Amino acid sequence: MTKPYKKLSKDDAVLLLVDHQSGLISLVQDFSPDDFKNSVIALADIGKFFQLPTILTTSFDEGPNGPLVPELIERFPDAPFIHRPGQINAWDNEDFVKAIQATGRQQLIIAGVVTDVCVSFPALSAIEAGYDVFVVTDASGTFNTTVQQAAWQRMSAAGVQLMNWFSVACELHRDWRNDMQGLGNLLSNHLPNYRNLMTSFNMLQAAKKG
Repeated sequence: MTKPYKKLSKDDAVLLLVDHQSGLISLVQDFSPDDFKNSVIALADIGKFFQLPTILTTSFDEGPNGPLVPELIERFPDAPFIHRPGQINAWDNEDFVKAIQATGRQQLIIAGVVTDVCVSFPALSAIEAGYDVFVVTDASGTFNTTVQQAAWQRMSAAGVQLMNWFSVACELHRDWRNDMQGLGNLLSNHLPNYRNLMTSFNMLQAAKKG
């Protein structure tokens, strides 16, 4: 039986950034440090661009997991920030779930560290609670690709949709005519090759005006 295509909607999505902490990030080995940081910040910039309600959370940040990376705090200074005192699964924290419920939205975009625990556990819990869940694969990291693939398969089997940050941006945007320049500039800030497209586009626009 064919499953319906559930598209991300900027009017129904919430961005959940889970445990992108300075200590935990050192465990990420399935992406290079530069690529991973770029993907996480790109996803955060997408959240800002589409004005998505965003919730930040950390796990035991006074311990070895460390504090949330500053780039996320800078981008979302007023977002709910749930400092979990010990719960490994963010869904086990009442304040985290209440913050999601308060948005009134049903689509959860989740990324975090590590994929097999900090992402998988709340993603599976949210599916069980009836939410539509979209995990951003390249903004979530873990120990190696074997662990990565097992986590992706587990979530996918439960109904989680796996996406990358670029596809999240495009599905939320829907139509280039909504704001070609705005989204194009965001993409080019995180994809050097995309800047070539924007340079060409800008030159064509300038030529038309000239």
